[in-house]
Amino acid sequence: MVSRFVLFIACLLLGVWAHAGIVIHNGLTHIFKVKSGEVYKGVISLENTAKAPQNVKVYMQDVRYKWSGEIYYTNPQSHDHSNAAWIRLGGTQLTLQAGEKADLPYEIWVPQNLREASSYWSVIIIEPENPIEPDKIGKGITIHSVVRYAIQIITNYNTDELKPNLKFEHIKVEKEQNNRILKVAVSNFGSVFCKSIVSADLYDRRNGQKIGTYQSVPMSLLPGNSKSFFIDISSVPRGQYTSVIMAVDEDENAFALNAELDIKDD
Repeated sequence: MVSRFVLFIACLLLGVWAHAGIVIHNGLTHIFKVKSGEVYKGVISLENTAKAPQNVKVYMQDVRYKWSGEIYYTNPQSHDHSNAAWIRLGGTQLTLQAGEKADLPYEIWVPQNLREASSYWSVIIIEPENPIEPDKIGKGITIHSVVRYAIQIITNYNTDELKPNLKFEHIKVEKEQNNRILKVAVSNFGSVFCKSIVSADLYDRRNGQKIGTYQSVPMSLLPGNSKSFFIDISSVPRGQYTSVIMAVDEDENAFALNAELDIKDD
């Protein structure tokens, strides 16, 4: 008997994704500044680049993630800041012919009685229902890949005066293949979504001489969630260092921590 496995891959927080014939053209994060009682409209721009028709299923989920790498997709309205109930989809099933482009509309109906200033969020899942051509990895074993695209819908209500509250959870130097990576885990204990960069100023512990400044790529952080920011320090020679770790968001709100780092060859 042939064993069959289905591999699900969730794509989150990146701009344009293409796989299994489907392309998302207008990003995987849609951000709205909203007022209570108002209605806002958005679209998800799709294209089927495959040579065959592609069926697509569309539905809502909530999402949360942790710095250790886990991403949890749960039923709508699973937390107090879910906006899944506000969102009305323009369809839950569609078929794209080979080479066809389409805009999937959605509306955001912000509650009239909304009171708490905060970011609210959920994700629209775009799930192709036709698995791509299976990959055979061994005798009697076939893997079918099905890709799901998670488009974050973030609504900011009265957040102009709010600031993120970022805290460092974990700092560690790890070797990944031929690179040495400083991993800095950051949690957002505030009420507002933000995009941040984490940097590290390194000083030789023996003489206080500055070795250099190293930084991560920008990443977003939802309230009550955490991520690990990766900083490549492969060029730093082995030794003992004092570091100033700093997380700065796009509004220049800064959070800093001093840490001692021992960088070894292994």
